[in-house]
Amino acid sequence: ENSGIFLIAEFERTTQISMQGQGQGQGASKTSVLNCIDLSNPDLHQSVSLLKQACLDSGFFYVVNHGISEEFMDEVFAQSKRMFEQPLSEKMKLLRNEKQRGYTPILDELLDPENQLKGDYKEGYYIGVEVAEGDPEAEKPFYGPNVWPEPELLPGWRETMENYHREALEVARAIARIIALALDLKVDFFDQPEMLGKPIAILRLLHYEGGISDPSKGIFGAGAHSDYGLITLLATDGIPGLQICKDRDAKPQIWEDVPPVKGAFIVNLGDMLERWSNCVFKSTLHRVLVNGQERYSMAYFMEPSHDCLVECLPTCKSENNPPKFPPILCQTYLSQRYNDTHTDRSVYKKPQT
Repeated sequence: ENSGIFLIAEFERTTQISMQGQGQGQGASKTSVLNCIDLSNPDLHQSVSLLKQACLDSGFFYVVNHGISEEFMDEVFAQSKRMFEQPLSEKMKLLRNEKQRGYTPILDELLDPENQLKGDYKEGYYIGVEVAEGDPEAEKPFYGPNVWPEPELLPGWRETMENYHREALEVARAIARIIALALDLKVDFFDQPEMLGKPIAILRLLHYEGGISDPSKGIFGAGAHSDYGLITLLATDGIPGLQICKDRDAKPQIWEDVPPVKGAFIVNLGDMLERWSNCVFKSTLHRVLVNGQERYSMAYFMEPSHDCLVECLPTCKSENNPPKFPPILCQTYLSQRYNDTHTDRSVYKKPQT
């Protein structure tokens, strides 16, 4: 109950902030009111009900009391900032590899080619599941060694990120269990070895420079897109910018601000879960507009294992509602989506050694 009161007060505060600095050709936007799932709530039935409503409505919700301390979150953000404050020459030495690990420069990602003049005005850093080079598992597209900065350059950076990766994975697993119940599946459905037993879990640190987005000119912090996988956990530094569009086919599209809430994850469903649920649950279009303030966020993408066959769930099909998509392997689907949105790595010149 207390957390609910806290959430409302925080929501009102951040809503006021989020409405400042709007304009610049962005069109009118309203504030989205999202359900809040309290992971410490002993009433699981209530959590399932709130989550199911959110998944049917917008595919976005807040998660509070998730077990990751505020002090540790502050430390992860501080370490992320240290990385992005490095000179570009240092960051380019850590340029993302073919396994999507490492640094992604500004404009590297183009999420909405129809409406974007250039790529996203953000830089990022991908960290996946650490698998040693010689391990047979490292042959898989999204497994392998991470790209790490030298310890002398950023002391404690790797350890902080590895710890956060582990902790976020446990939060994602807990959310996946509630999603399973909301889909009328067994609570441990997604815990099966071929699903989240060896997940493709990717942490992406993000930094938006303090420019001004202007959709009328095709300038976005992050272009409109839906996420590729199962679920995404987003942590923000309190600076607004995230917007969602519940109906992508509406003309014109209506965009709603999602206010950041201190200590909460903003969680959204990905396209893979929409596909898995035969479009019962929604993967919603979202984007980031920046209003002159520098902004940091961290997205944690939780996907099933490489060899997981994503096919219509038994509880989401019937004679009147047959499967809408053919089965596809998780690794095939994700590889295709990443290649579609990222710049070919060959355009970057190798740094001089």
